[in-house]
Amino acid sequence: MQDKKDTCYIRRCIELAAKAAGHTSPNPMVGALIVCNGQVISEGYHRACGEPHAEAVVINAVKDKELLKDSTLYVNLEPCCHQGRTPPCSELIIKSGIKSVIIGAADNNPEVAGRGIESLKEHNINVICGVLEEECKYFNRRFYLFNSLKRPYIILKWAETADGFIAREDYSSKWISSQQSRKLVHHWRLQESAVMVGTNTAFYDNPELTVRHIPAVRQPLRIVLDRTLRLNDQLKLLNDPYETIIVNEQLEKISGSKQYTKIKFDENLLENLLGDLYRRKILSLLVEGGSRLLNTFISKNLWDEARIFKAPKTFESGLDAPLINEQPVVIKDIAGDSLKLIFNPLSTREFLPERHAPDDTLIF
Repeated sequence: MQDKKDTCYIRRCIELAAKAAGHTSPNPMVGALIVCNGQVISEGYHRACGEPHAEAVVINAVKDKELLKDSTLYVNLEPCCHQGRTPPCSELIIKSGIKSVIIGAADNNPEVAGRGIESLKEHNINVICGVLEEECKYFNRRFYLFNSLKRPYIILKWAETADGFIAREDYSSKWISSQQSRKLVHHWRLQESAVMVGTNTAFYDNPELTVRHIPAVRQPLRIVLDRTLRLNDQLKLLNDPYETIIVNEQLEKISGSKQYTKIKFDENLLENLLGDLYRRKILSLLVEGGSRLLNTFISKNLWDEARIFKAPKTFESGLDAPLINEQPVVIKDIAGDSLKLIFNPLSTREFLPERHAPDDTLIF
């Protein structure tokens, strides 16, 4: 049975780490705190890729370093042990004199994978790992899946009418979900590395796919499929300063913030694209396309999470919404829309062993 005090502190680490949601990719979200004689003397989190890791933040914030010798470090993810943009956290912990480290979950990054824990133990530091392990893995599920499946974590998102349509046949229906639901999507875009649509959605909806209506210091990478380059440069996606990849069969070039990437549009298109995104270290992908693109991801079982808005309005006819034969783990009311959260049991089993998702404040 886990110590109640330890679970409380690890849960606080998760809360701290969540403050940087959307800013740490391709790194995981990590929070840490230091407890000395029952009192929290330092807490912090990893703010962005390239900036100090959470362990370094909290250790360096302690002015009286003598306190560290009687302190316990809490962190939601195993400390790294390799040199990247920042020094190894395990070495810093060892040098600090901290004698005890409580960890939420081990790191499955091949460059770490238990070696951070072993390094601490080799220097006679007491290590406990696995406190709130399921919550910690769920929290960083993008990172874990990216390392295990060698592709981005894929979230499918769409809105459908009460009678099961995703759009009118002539694409004349611009909005199905409520204004509050649409605002929520801006929060999601901020949290993910990339956003993707197909040709028809880019042409008929002319979306920006940017984060608006909420504060944002970054924009997601936009990805649009355009096999024959029929999309004109007056569309919002192609006529703004934000980074966009245009996947096509004809051209390989970079033009300002737009990168034309040549990939064959055959039965392996999605697999090859996901491989390309993995090499670019794109941790997660939010797919906001139409029924054709969404159904292709579903039919190939290339999805991990689906977020579906079901609005009370009806069309009576139109383009059928995609269908996923899995039961939602969470259903929320969003200003009259029903938001269903569904997980792919094959790819997310490691993070949802009981088929139950926490009441995720980063989603809702």
